[in-house]
Amino acid sequence: MACWARSPCGLAHIDASEKQRMIDLIINRNSWSDGERGDILDYCASDVIALEALLLAMASNIDWPRALLRGRYMAAAVARMHRAGVPIDIELLERLRARWSAIQREVIWRIDDLNFNVYEGTTFKQWRFERCLALANIPWPRTPSGRLSIDADTFAEQVAQHVEFEQLMELRSVLGAMRLKDLEVGADGRNRCYLAPLRSLTGRNQPSSSRFIFSAAKWMRSLVRPPEGWGVSYIDFSAQEIGIAAAMSGDERMIEAYASGDPYLAFAIAAGLAPIGATKETHREIRDRCKGVVLGTLFGMGADGLAAKISVTSCEAEELLRLHRQTYKPFWRWIEGMVDSAMLTNQIMTVFGWRRQLSWDPEGRPPNARSLMNFPMQANGAEMMRIAAIAGTEAGIEVCAPVHDAFLIAAPLERLDNDVRHMQELMTRAGNAVTGGLDIRTEAKIFKWPDRYFDEEAVKMWDQIIGVLDRLDGYNERRSR
Repeated sequence: MACWARSPCGLAHIDASEKQRMIDLIINRNSWSDGERGDILDYCASDVIALEALLLAMASNIDWPRALLRGRYMAAAVARMHRAGVPIDIELLERLRARWSAIQREVIWRIDDLNFNVYEGTTFKQWRFERCLALANIPWPRTPSGRLSIDADTFAEQVAQHVEFEQLMELRSVLGAMRLKDLEVGADGRNRCYLAPLRSLTGRNQPSSSRFIFSAAKWMRSLVRPPEGWGVSYIDFSAQEIGIAAAMSGDERMIEAYASGDPYLAFAIAAGLAPIGATKETHREIRDRCKGVVLGTLFGMGADGLAAKISVTSCEAEELLRLHRQTYKPFWRWIEGMVDSAMLTNQIMTVFGWRRQLSWDPEGRPPNARSLMNFPMQANGAEMMRIAAIAGTEAGIEVCAPVHDAFLIAAPLERLDNDVRHMQELMTRAGNAVTGGLDIRTEAKIFKWPDRYFDEEAVKMWDQIIGVLDRLDGYNERRSR
């Protein structure tokens, strides 16, 4: 029988040492006596009993409508997405796993040995990379400890300025795909892992980076392939965070920019950086810079960070940020008011009550203002995703997985187009519910059997890896004959 203790507020709960004893009993054994089986059932029941008591104690303080909405997401929508899973080309996955060491060696030879020489075996060496940068006379950001900063975000930012390192960045993504062995794929060829709903501060999902196909390098996503007679569709909210910022700030100019379909070019025109009638084709460079400004401001990016991101001087970045403030004054009043309110009340929340409690560090320093600036967009975007997931799964659409601000759905070919349209409608309605009236656009990419999913920017690396794999398999088949 379970041993019980009482919490400071008087609620009964299982004793911690007894809980650990039962966990050890369950995990470390393959068979149990009748008495032990009874103890295990009592232990499982103890959680239910304690949870019921906790619910009654908390009932008067629970925001029931919003809590039930999150429960509806957790208990139903997430469960249905877990059950569906993401369809994987399991035959190709097994081929890649079997040849992975040889593939890595050849890709290193093709990219690193002939161009950079920064690897020893499959290990990236800081001192070799430092030598490579010195020979090319290229500055590179460093960590506070003085080491070169080689995280994925830094590499992406530097590649925007030094395209000669793009292949090296792709190589790092390939070698980081040792998670091929960790990718959880069932006998039915579906990738499933715990989606970790509500885990992040903003209420977004945080699935395992090694077990979830959409957390892997982009080239690996081409392992996603619908079964014969089926198709999949990747449906994402278009510029979701910009739409949320525009609607919630009530900034009419930003709302118009979002509604134009190209908020980056709309900012360029409104700020006098591009003429009326400019297009993505005629003013690509200025549009790309303005895209960095529009997205960077949502994260509280400063002039130095923006300058590095879009390859301009700090003075030019300062001017671009000034133009953004001047163009979208209501947005800046709103977001700065949100941050001030959060600092005063030690909390910030979404329209549906997802709350972040602020904590100051032991030395009295306040929370990071940049993370607070982005919270309304990220967290309300998460609310939008939850509502769309509930609506989609309850409508009978096979939602395979949420992917940040997108969903992957699957359907038989005869039903695919209708399911895609229906899911887009539900996502638009979810956006409207969160923003209070603004339709958040969606875009859908459809892949029908025998085609597989792909990301445009990863096609070259995928083709290279599969080319190596086919050559290796062909060589071994010839040798075996």
